[in-house]
Amino acid sequence: MSTAVVILKKGEGRVMKAGGAWIYDNEIDRIMGHFEDGDDVIVHDFDGYPLGRGFINLKSSIAIRMLTRNVDQEITDEFIEQRVRVAWEYRKAVIDTSSCRVIFGEADFLPGIVVDKYEDVLVVESLALGIDKFKKLICDSLVKILAEDGIVVRGIYERSDAKVRSKEGMDRIKGFISEPFDTMVQIVENGVKYTVDVENGQKTGFFLDQKGNRMAMQELVRRLTESGRELRVLDCFTHTGSFALNCALGGATSVTGVDASELAVDRADKNAALNGLGDRVKFVTADVLDLLPKLIEQGERYDVVILDPPAFTKSRDKIRQAMKGYREINIKGLKLVRDGGYFATCSCSHFMDYENFTKVIMQAAGVAHKRLRQVEYRTQAADHPILWSGDEASYYLKFYIFQVVDEK
Repeated sequence: MSTAVVILKKGEGRVMKAGGAWIYDNEIDRIMGHFEDGDDVIVHDFDGYPLGRGFINLKSSIAIRMLTRNVDQEITDEFIEQRVRVAWEYRKAVIDTSSCRVIFGEADFLPGIVVDKYEDVLVVESLALGIDKFKKLICDSLVKILAEDGIVVRGIYERSDAKVRSKEGMDRIKGFISEPFDTMVQIVENGVKYTVDVENGQKTGFFLDQKGNRMAMQELVRRLTESGRELRVLDCFTHTGSFALNCALGGATSVTGVDASELAVDRADKNAALNGLGDRVKFVTADVLDLLPKLIEQGERYDVVILDPPAFTKSRDKIRQAMKGYREINIKGLKLVRDGGYFATCSCSHFMDYENFTKVIMQAAGVAHKRLRQVEYRTQAADHPILWSGDEASYYLKFYIFQVVDEK
């Protein structure tokens, strides 16, 4: 346990004091004692008031990631294992755990690491130097804790290949932590079967955070089709087909999914075949931003349109540019919804907050000459908990469902 003490500047650390987990390098006044990057250190306010312990890394602009508010708490193996146990107990209480996120970084008080569970496979993404030292312990703890519930982990794969690792002075890596295994893993979510590519898929292989939102769309489509009504659906940025397949399972007559990635579309086609839905779902490789204007010109209209784009900004200084992008894509999406149809739209950017995203949609509706009736507003699934704190870094996904009517 390090005895180095970090002293904050007067008036700094406001976000951390409000409940956040990060202390930035420009908030530090001085450091007393010896330490190495990745060590845990004691944090004091400018006046000597103890604030807690966290991992330090002066190679990163996020200089300290807080672990505990108790300066006397030793960061032991037992401490880390208990954090892992609490995270798993929470998931068992709030969500179907067959496939879920079992560790969500700061929101589980284990800053800088994510672990996703796909049936009997774990996928780890380690993004911070301090927590990286505990990566194996966290994995071993999960294997042990899951076994207590009769879940035998078949393998563990690491996807620590995000660019952000370079900001921590770390190499980008991927590969097996356990003995090698088949990295094409079949899961079932909301009754839909998928094959998840944990080695080469985006992020850790699948976007688990939209689980509840996909189910909401499946249920909406099911209710709309109960009377025998035929339903036409357009799913934009479909990735491996998840929203499209949920709508088809809900009873949609015709579903088109669009994505720019040939690899993703190939996987979506295979997922459709896996579910016996190939006759009602087709996937198209195209740039959504180029395709939508063409569909509008052709007079195409859909009963349900879904927009699930990648984050248009990953930094605070590009919000204005991102707002323009979200506005344009929502204008085009709304124009493709027939009168009385339904529109689902979302943003997965932490920096595009609720207020700005809502403002953009309202502006888009005005330009498209559409009136919106909100069905519901949703966020990420409960296995990606939103930790109420000063920076709200864990709150990133905004998801709206509207009924769309023409101006009358």
